[in-house]
Amino acid sequence: QVQLVESGGGLVQPGGSLRLSCVVSVVGFRLYDMAWYRQAPGNERELVARISTYGVTTYADSVKGRFTISRDNAKNTVYLQMNSLKSEDTAVYYCWMPNNYWGQGTQVTVSS
Repeated sequence: QVQLVESGGGLVQPGGSLRLSCVVSVVGFRLYDMAWYRQAPGNERELVARISTYGVTTYADSVKGRFTISRDNAKNTVYLQMNSLKSEDTAVYYCWMPNNYWGQGTQVTVSS
C-alpha cells in the first residue's frame, strides 16, 4: 500500500523559511515524478513544484526563486525548501505522486 507522509509545516514569520519533507512508502520511488501542491482556504489546489525522475524541476511562477524541490531516492523522500515566505504562501501543502496518490497535508502559516 502506497503511503505519503508529510512533515515540516508550522507557523513562520514573513521572510522566514521552512523545509517540508514527504516520505513515500513505495517500491521503486526513484521511478516516479513527485510534486508538491498547496490549497489555501477558498482556493483550488494548485501545483507548487514538480521534480522528475531525472531531477528536472518546474515551479509555479509565484514561488520561482524562493522555493526549491529536491529528492533523496535513497531515503524515498522529497523535500520542499521554502525561503522568503510571504503571507500568501499560507496553505495546506500536499505531497503528490502519479496515479493520484496524496499525502495527508501539512499546514503552513505565514504570519507576524
